Amino acid sequence: MRLAATAAAAAATLLLAAPAPSWAQAPQNDDEKAIYALGVLVGRSVGQFNLSKHEQDVLKKGITDQLNGQKPLVDVEAIQPKIRDLEKSRVGQASTAYLDKAAKEKGAEKTTSGLILKHLKEGTGESPKATDTVKVHYRGTLTSGVEFDSSYARNEPAEFPLNRVIPCWTEGVQKMKVGGKARLVCPASIGYGEHGSPPKIPGGATLVFEVELLEIVRH
Repeated sequence: MRLAATAAAAAATLLLAAPAPSWAQAPQNDDEKAIYALGVLVGRSVGQFNLSKHEQDVLKKGITDQLNGQKPLVDVEAIQPKIRDLEKSRVGQASTAYLDKAAKEKGAEKTTSGLILKHLKEGTGESPKATDTVKVHYRGTLTSGVEFDSSYARNEPAEFPLNRVIPCWTEGVQKMKVGGKARLVCPASIGYGEHGSPPKIPGGATLVFEVELLEIVRH
């Protein structure tokens, strides 16, 4: 099960982060670097759990018991549904706090749909319609800062009809002008909903996009 596996893998990251003489300095060889990088990536993937220090210790105990071949202290299979409940609860809490903060930023505009838009650079061209095809550069992250998609990383702008993307984009990009850049904060209701887009976007996640409107494509 994805969430169970993710939560278990996250513990490995925390173990790597735990104080230990052999890890007082940066990894020394390629194997250590690869394992350390794996830990970082796993840690990013569970950032939405927002674990407290005590919860991190509990998680480390679980992975240590597993690695040492000890019998788990709980019925892991029976508790797996609780992992999903925990993820949903923590994602919801983080999303609410992030949305409240974003809406209070100077220059931010909150629409009736829940979209929060802030212009980072005003464009000078025209604004697209929902039926237009646009060319953009963008970066998408979770509220934890974990990046799940980026045209910058691919070094190639994206091109798509505005009426064939998530509602947040359809609404938000129409408020931009060519040459402009904006941040779109999208609650789950106008993003990927309660089901998310596994494995990168959990259910109920608020999404943050920085979007540059490069062109309205005319065919």
